[in-house]
Amino acid sequence: MNLKDRLARLHAEGHAAEIEHRDETDFAGQDLRPAAVLAAITERADRPGFLLIHRPSNMRSHPGQVAFPGGKIDPGETAEEAALREAYEELGIQPRDVHLIGASDTYRTGSGYAITPVIAVVPPDLELNPSPTEVAQWFEAPVDFVFDSANHTQHSGFWQGRERRYIEIMWQEHRIWGVTAGIIANLAKRIAW
Repeated sequence: MNLKDRLARLHAEGHAAEIEHRDETDFAGQDLRPAAVLAAITERADRPGFLLIHRPSNMRSHPGQVAFPGGKIDPGETAEEAALREAYEELGIQPRDVHLIGASDTYRTGSGYAITPVIAVVPPDLELNPSPTEVAQWFEAPVDFVFDSANHTQHSGFWQGRERRYIEIMWQEHRIWGVTAGIIANLAKRIAW
């Protein structure tokens, strides 16, 4: 079974049941702005991986952090359309090279967004053209590694005067934490890799 068919089956099976998923509802306001990210998995025979980016250190929000390509959903756009548009703007991924699998649980953030992750498959070794204003660097983290809860370390810190718990995943020198790690942890519950 190829990766697209396997993921489509796992996505359908995993989203057929209710789960308790992570988000930052306790820190989120009432009016959340809709956003979407492309959780793109490379179709590698040996070890498929998620395409992730480091945001530039000079960005106004979340500078230097690891993220999925994504951003705000424009009026009239679906989550899938926004995720594809943002992946093209940030990494130069052509929509024709993306096989959409489906959306997953919305992640509500303390910074005011309701983020819909859109799972997709992309060819291995896709030529990427990162936008220097939105991407400092990109990397691929193996799905089997980031989905493994043994690689999820629990942390806490204080934010807005309250304790906030978050997950951190270290892949090589890349620190995946906060919203991105939370989305990955939710996807790991939905997709029995």
